[in-house]
Amino acid sequence: MTPTTIAIGDLTVARLGFGALRLDAATAGERAASTAILRRAVELGVTFIDTADSYGLGRNEELIAEALHPYPADLVIGTKAGQCHPGDEWIPLGRPEYLRQQAELSLRRLRVDCIDLFQLHRIDPTVPLTDQVGALKRLQDEGKIRHIGLSEVTIAQLTQATEIAPIVGVQNLYNLHHRRSERLLEHCEQLGIVFIPWLPVQPSARAGAGEPIAEIADRLGISTTQVALAWLLHRSPVMLPIPGTSKLAHLEENLAAAHIQLSDADLSALDPVPMHV
Repeated sequence: MTPTTIAIGDLTVARLGFGALRLDAATAGERAASTAILRRAVELGVTFIDTADSYGLGRNEELIAEALHPYPADLVIGTKAGQCHPGDEWIPLGRPEYLRQQAELSLRRLRVDCIDLFQLHRIDPTVPLTDQVGALKRLQDEGKIRHIGLSEVTIAQLTQATEIAPIVGVQNLYNLHHRRSERLLEHCEQLGIVFIPWLPVQPSARAGAGEPIAEIADRLGISTTQVALAWLLHRSPVMLPIPGTSKLAHLEENLAAAHIQLSDADLSALDPVPMHV
C-alpha cells in the first residue's frame, strides 16, 4: 500500500494535491466553474493547493481565497514568485526586492498572514542564487512565509540553497515520459524533501495507444491518466503530484487515482518508458 499522506516540513497533506494553474476567472462563468472545482477538491480530501503569483496575474490566488476563505484548518496553500508572465513568455525575475513585493501581494490576495509554502518559481540567472534564496529566508524570519521551496533546479542548486535556508520542497517537470529529474528525485528522497512534479501527466499519455499504460488501464478498467498518477505515487514516498483541471469530472477521476494499487508487474511494465533527457 502506498502512503496516503506526505509531509511538507511540519505540515501533513494528502498525497494528491491540486494544481490551480488551469483555473480562470476572466468571465463570470469561468469564475463560477473554478469556484466549484476548488470547493469540490476540498470536499474530496485535497489538502494541498498549488498556485503562483503569475497565474492570471494574481487572479488565481484571488480566486482561491474567494472560493475557500476562511480556509479549512488542514488546508495547505503553496504559491510561487520569481517568474513573470506578461504575455506569451515566462521570464525569470529574482531580484530580492521583487520577490518581497510579490510575497506581500500574495499574502494580500490569499488573505493570510503567513504563506504555508513559498516557492522560488525559477532561478534568475542574472541574480546570485544566494540573494534570491536569502530574500525568501528573510521573509521566513519575519514570519511571512512558513516554508521555502524551489522549482526547476539541479542538485547543485538545491545543495547551494540548503546552505542558506531550509528547503522543504522541490517542484520540477517529471512524469512517466519525462524523467530528466530522476537523480534529483532520489536526492530529495535522501534528504526527506517533498518532490512536486509539475505536468504530472504527459498529455500524450491520455491516449497511450499500444503502450503498456493503455494495456494496464484497459485491464484495470481505469483511464491512462489514472495509471500515470498512480505510477507517480508508487514511484517515490516523497512524491506529491498536483494534477490540475478545469473540469469537475476530470478532478474526480484524478483524485480517484490515490486509491489505485499497481502490481509489481504493472510497475515493471511502465519502467522501460523512454526517458526524455
